[in-house]
Amino acid sequence: MNPDQISLAIAAIDPAPLFALSLFPYLLFLWWAQRRQLIPRLSLLGFQLTLLFVAVTIAAALFADLRFGAELVEVDGLHGGAEAFLTLSNAVIVAGLIGRLRHLHQAKQTDETVDSAPKEAGE
Repeated sequence: MNPDQISLAIAAIDPAPLFALSLFPYLLFLWWAQRRQLIPRLSLLGFQLTLLFVAVTIAAALFADLRFGAELVEVDGLHGGAEAFLTLSNAVIVAGLIGRLRHLHQAKQTDETVDSAPKEAGE
C-alpha cells in the first residue's frame, strides 16, 4: 500500500464508534477522581460538565443535520453554542485549580500543612 491508499483507508473509518468508546475511559477517570479526592471539587465539576458539552454537541449536530442538512461546523450559531459548554467546563476546571493553588499558597505562608484541619482553641 502506498501512502495515498493508507490515507484513503484511514479517512474511510467511521469515527463514531471510537467516539462512543472514548467515553468509557473518561467515565472511569471521573469515578477515580471522585474516589481519590485529589482534584478540587470545583475542577471535578468542570470535568463532569465536559459530559454536558458532549451531550449538547451531539444534540446540536443532530439538529444541524435534520434541520439544515449540514454538519455542525457549518451552522455557526449551533456550533458556537455547543462550544460555549466546552468553554464553561474548562473555566470551571481552571477556577478549581486556581482555588487549590491559593489554598496551598496560604497554607505555606502560615506554615500549615495542606491536609491538616484548623486547630481548635485549647488543643
